[in-house]
Amino acid sequence: MSNDDIESLERATLAAVSPEAVEELDGWLLPFDRGTVGRAKSAVPMSHSVADETLVAQIEARYAARGMKPMFRVATAPCFDIFRQELTRRGYVAGKPTLVQTGSARTMRQVATQTVADICDIPDDAWAALFLGEGFDPVDGASRVKSLSRALDSVYASLRQSGRTVAAGAGSYSNGWASVHGMRTDRAHRGQGLAGRVLAALADEAARRGLDRTFLQVESSNLAAQALYRRAGFTTAWAYEYWSFEA
Repeated sequence: MSNDDIESLERATLAAVSPEAVEELDGWLLPFDRGTVGRAKSAVPMSHSVADETLVAQIEARYAARGMKPMFRVATAPCFDIFRQELTRRGYVAGKPTLVQTGSARTMRQVATQTVADICDIPDDAWAALFLGEGFDPVDGASRVKSLSRALDSVYASLRQSGRTVAAGAGSYSNGWASVHGMRTDRAHRGQGLAGRVLAALADEAARRGLDRTFLQVESSNLAAQALYRRAGFTTAWAYEYWSFEA
């Protein structure tokens, strides 16, 4: 991907997770948020080129000024080798390896042939309740609901049974991208193709808005989700790790 594409994708990422505040510093985006969503509170470069390791101290100072612990989200690309060495020297530890995957809304739509999920412009209580249900961390779930709910240019997909949401996700449409976030399926309803029907609904919305480029981010350990996304046409563009003092 070109650096212009990377920048637009990173800006779209922050538009979707909607941190409380965002600053920019010498080619980096610095989101500030007190929730649990890592992407909403970790400094990230807007290009994959050699990064100035002296920026670490400057970024730390920006977070300290807001009374927050610094965190970095850095691609595993070789261009960041020296930057990662500096983070290690300062006591940071890498964790939660994650894949950035890109695809096409047209291909994503083909992952499901059954009726797609319902789309709403705002998340309702049933949509939010899925994030707090059995099998999910309620604190993290509440933080994710709050973050995704305040985003602009987003929609919320739900599949319901007997008035209860059993599969859900959010789609964000900005900076030339359609992106997928917050995918959840109730534990008792997994393996039924529900997540694919959520993806298809978000793809339909992308087409309605004239967007085809899509992306999502998935933890490298989540093999089940990766299998679904592979069927939906997603391929890995790059991988990154979170660097913090608590990894």
